Amino acid sequence: MKSIKYIYSSLFFLSAGLMTVQAQEKKQEEKATVSEEIEVVRPYKPILAEAVKLRRSPNLDDVKTYKARLNYSVTDRKLEINSDIQKLQAQALVDEKQTELINNYVKGGFGSLSTLLGEVYINNGRDEALQLGGYFKHFSQEGKLNKQNSSSQQLSLFGRSILEENTVSGRVNLERNGVYFYGIDDTRPFLNPNPEKQAFTLIEAEGELVKNYKESETDFSYTLKANAYLLNDRLEAQESYITLNGYLNKRISSLNLGLAAATEFGNTKDISTNIGNNIFRLNPYIRLQVKGAKVTAGVNLVQEFGTNSRSRIFPAVTADFTLIPDYLQVFGEVKGDVNRNSLKSFSDENPWLNTNVNIKNTVEKLSLSAGVKGTGGPGFGYKARFYIKQLEDMPLFVNNFGEFNKFDVIYDFGTAKITGLEGEISVQVSDALKWTGKLNVDDYKPAQETYSWFKPGLKVSSNLVYNYNKKLSFNAGVVIQDDVKAKINIQQPVAPAAYLMPNPSIESIVTVKGFVDLGIGADYRINKKFAVFAKANNLLNTNYSRYLYYQVNGFNIFGGLSYSF
Repeated sequence: MKSIKYIYSSLFFLSAGLMTVQAQEKKQEEKATVSEEIEVVRPYKPILAEAVKLRRSPNLDDVKTYKARLNYSVTDRKLEINSDIQKLQAQALVDEKQTELINNYVKGGFGSLSTLLGEVYINNGRDEALQLGGYFKHFSQEGKLNKQNSSSQQLSLFGRSILEENTVSGRVNLERNGVYFYGIDDTRPFLNPNPEKQAFTLIEAEGELVKNYKESETDFSYTLKANAYLLNDRLEAQESYITLNGYLNKRISSLNLGLAAATEFGNTKDISTNIGNNIFRLNPYIRLQVKGAKVTAGVNLVQEFGTNSRSRIFPAVTADFTLIPDYLQVFGEVKGDVNRNSLKSFSDENPWLNTNVNIKNTVEKLSLSAGVKGTGGPGFGYKARFYIKQLEDMPLFVNNFGEFNKFDVIYDFGTAKITGLEGEISVQVSDALKWTGKLNVDDYKPAQETYSWFKPGLKVSSNLVYNYNKKLSFNAGVVIQDDVKAKINIQQPVAPAAYLMPNPSIESIVTVKGFVDLGIGADYRINKKFAVFAKANNLLNTNYSRYLYYQVNGFNIFGGLSYSF
């Protein structure tokens, strides 16, 4: 076998050598020959062996088609047309962690002029349907003048429950305000060596039932409210008051039909007076509310009974038109009413009242007002109103002839006219800076009196809050008031309790100068629970007076600490 391999190998190499010799000879001949003519007898046609003709891949066209037997069953189903654009489903987010609320705090402070401050506030915490809480406040100061002392305390409890159909709320309030009749006449400082003490104690309760709002074109709503208080002072004056208010409204598309009713029962007793002052009001109305406009038309029926009895009918018309949504609204009002005067309303305004205060209601015969309101962009709001009022029996304070540091209440017999302008503005530049301001300009034309005593023609108030950072904030406030006129009787008026017509021949007019009262404050939060505060009042240290002979405290400063929990 090996010999055969050797033989074949020898033959292969021998033939290869011969071919190589021939090729070299041809190349040598080509070098020697310049041109060669080749004659092609026939085209070259290679012939392949049968084995080479076999296909290396199968022919797919030769595969036979397999037909399976199929069984069909037709289902009767409705064709659904779902070619509309489907709504995107909001992706459920992870529940956000609720902010931890601080519901309670205790605050205390002290400062110059023997200032003492204390506050406590408590609340039940986060509950959308039920709120319960209460607070207590105390503030007292001692001025530089003899018995220029004042103190006030307030204790209040409140609650509100939101039911399925109604919301019920109520509060109980206890207040005490103590002062001295420290008024002093600089020209006669010896007249008041031992000022008398005065204190007002108020017990008040209030309850309210309101139907919850529903988005319906035929909704029926109602409100019921009751309020009662008992007030007394150290000079044997007492006043009791009960009021009941009701409100019904039926909405029919863009129309509202409503009826408001109120009954007030009041009685004021003093050493030699006993005055019953009761009022019944009935206000039917119809309201048209469409896009960009709201107009209410009705009448106000008022019946006074008690010591005085009389009936009155007044218009009650209001209109509000939106010219530029969120930016400009125009509003107007025509109304009239009987304003109930009381010992409480007088003492809240002027605590240095005399005994046997004359209680008489003021009739607002006609009140016309018109103005604009709206916003000028994020953080900017404004309101301006022009008004004209006609008041019958406008109450005024005058110093008593026998006791100069006590005030009597008189009434400007007839119809007084007030023309005024009121403006409000609020600017919030950012979360760190906010400014608010209010302006009142009034022109009084009294009926019988020479001036409207202690009624300022100009009053400006403003407040500024600046948050320097999350811990430190500042606030500032200013009050500006114009000069006012006061009347002093140089002789005893005839029948002061039944005073009607003034007597200029026995009157002396005194100008009480205007003032500018500026105050600033600062708060610094140490952590989530503790904070410190400081406040300074009457920075200009002006000894101005709101009422004749009663100077306010000069510059004073106090501060303290608060704890939240």
